[in-house]
Amino acid sequence: MADGADATAAVVREILAAVPAGCTWLRPVRDAEGRVADFRVEATSGYGADIYGRGVQRVGALLSQLYPTLVDDPLWELYRRVLDTGAPATLEDFRYSQHRAGVVADSRFEVAVHRVLGGLLVWWARVDEARRRLDRTELLGSLGWVEHDLVSGRSEWSPGMYRIFERDPALGPLSRAEQAAAVLAEDRAVAEMSWQVLDTGATSDVTVRFRIAGGVKHLRILSDIARDAAGAPLKIYAVVQDVTAREDTRGLIERLSDRLHTRELTALAEHRLAAQLQQMIQPVPREPFPLAGLRAAVGYLPAESALRVGGDWYHARDLPEGLVALAVGDVAGHGLDAANGMAHLRFALVAWLSIGLRDPGVLLGHMNRLCVQLGLTGTAVVGVYDPSARTLSWARAGHPAPLLTVARDRSVAELPAPPGLLLGADGDAAYPVATAALSLGDVVLFYTDGLVERRNTDDAMKLLHSVKEALAAADSLEHLRARLHRPSPDDDTCTLAVQVAA
Repeated sequence: MADGADATAAVVREILAAVPAGCTWLRPVRDAEGRVADFRVEATSGYGADIYGRGVQRVGALLSQLYPTLVDDPLWELYRRVLDTGAPATLEDFRYSQHRAGVVADSRFEVAVHRVLGGLLVWWARVDEARRRLDRTELLGSLGWVEHDLVSGRSEWSPGMYRIFERDPALGPLSRAEQAAAVLAEDRAVAEMSWQVLDTGATSDVTVRFRIAGGVKHLRILSDIARDAAGAPLKIYAVVQDVTAREDTRGLIERLSDRLHTRELTALAEHRLAAQLQQMIQPVPREPFPLAGLRAAVGYLPAESALRVGGDWYHARDLPEGLVALAVGDVAGHGLDAANGMAHLRFALVAWLSIGLRDPGVLLGHMNRLCVQLGLTGTAVVGVYDPSARTLSWARAGHPAPLLTVARDRSVAELPAPPGLLLGADGDAAYPVATAALSLGDVVLFYTDGLVERRNTDDAMKLLHSVKEALAAADSLEHLRARLHRPSPDDDTCTLAVQVAA
């Protein structure tokens, strides 16, 4: 009998090993009177570790040992009932609480239970992480999604939509008529154009103004339509982003530009205005600041020439899933045109990151096409750091490669650079991604060419050498930023230094 049970368990383990889902086979452990006292894990799939990160090593252990708080709770009783009756059962929102440091205290699962081969086949899927990730993405990106059924006329809104429209979720989504009434009269033609685009089978991307809670919001709406086999439209899917802040900033830039031309400001006044725009769009932190698995420090110095404000920019921010976005760039030109181009690229990068794009090469490809459309040229480096693996994935578009200081021996070298044309040169350009493995204490320096380039080539080589010396000698980010604090006579200088932290 024991040999037969062991053979059955071996077969089930082999089957579950190939199942691409969280799945476990339990057998009851009975007391002297034949009552179910516990359950033993006899097999589990190789996918989906538990909340403690355990996988197949759970095989052979008792549930009461693995998850003490599970004993006699609703799921435990469900196991007993399915074992007794043979009728499958499901818990769609099972909550498991744990009071151990380093483990999420409150986790939620969807669980399905079937009686199989004298035991229980338990399928489970964690739902709280996906919900948390979606909620944070919507909140950080000012996003919401809509699904509208054209057959029934019913709509479904995500929580982000209720935040955008400042509406109580208990009231449900706005009707189509209510949404149409909220659109500003001047933008109704744009909304109608969106329908015409959808009719052609293409994806619609429009920005429409809505009157919401006594104010006006600019909402970017990306929508697509699902059809049946005969081509009849069934559902509309849309992602909505509140871009009011971006549009207000763009409007501010345009108003400042108009004031410049109407008052015939001098070149010095234009310089001051562009510098103010740069500071408004990307304020520079005075002190180093933490990111996921990193410490970061930003430096920004305008050119010594009073008439040559450039388009240098940076971005450094945590992403919802624990990654870190890092970027520096330089838009060609000077003055308001460069500042305006810098704003377009930086805000576009933030928007693409907010909708989940994480591949540096893909992000640079989008930036390149935007530059072609706007008639801009420039350079940039975009990277995504994974603190769990301590790896930096990065790509470049005509920009100097970052410099790496290895903590172990204080050696300094450029990261091996993948190819990459400057932005705006070729709309079909591709941007390969390179990956660098980092260690605790390593420092990576992203910088614009104002740090090392001079009209005299010999001077430029000496400057690059002195920058490497500064990296090797600096014992902190504060020290490094102080050593790099030297303006270029002809170009702005932007630096972003990050150090791998524990």
